[in-house]
Amino acid sequence: MAKKNTKKTKSKIVSAAWKLFYEQGYEDTTIEEIIEESGTSKGSFYHYFEGKDALLGSLAYMMDEKYEELEPTIAEDMDSFEALLYLSHELLSMIEETINMELLTRLYSTQLTTRGERPLLDHGRTYYKLLRKIITKGQKKGELTKVWSVGEMVHYYAMCERAFLYEWCLRKGEYSLLEDADKKLPMMIGGLRKTD
Repeated sequence: MAKKNTKKTKSKIVSAAWKLFYEQGYEDTTIEEIIEESGTSKGSFYHYFEGKDALLGSLAYMMDEKYEELEPTIAEDMDSFEALLYLSHELLSMIEETINMELLTRLYSTQLTTRGERPLLDHGRTYYKLLRKIITKGQKKGELTKVWSVGEMVHYYAMCERAFLYEWCLRKGEYSLLEDADKKLPMMIGGLRKTD
């Protein structure tokens, strides 16, 4: 029961923070407002988060929720390469449509400077587990190369996806993230396919 309440409290804080970030912007949102909106306490807030920047990392876990939704929609007979493209398409579509660019930019900048947790590199996340599962299956079925290890392929794929997000943030969304990735990602990860 305690574990469930712990998850519920943390979730309330995250939900309240993101609601306020969207409504009034990251800079204009205070920790006190997050605590009030979440109906929790200052002690609870600081038990889970070192400060406001730490909440930005929760965006990575919100993305994982999308991957959890997507996993059962991957057809059993879908080629592994196509499954990787499908995941990217769906996630980047969600990001472009629903994630505030200022928050995404801040997430990337805090990941570069933080001394604490770096959720984008947390290999325990659903994101990395799902990539390992798809790539392992693709190697077993002979769809993906065995020249690289599963770990190397996961790292490369994640690096390519981050490149699209970083460049899009750097250019302040002056083009469609989804269209750009749909056009270029197949070429970028083409080397993962098995060649005869």
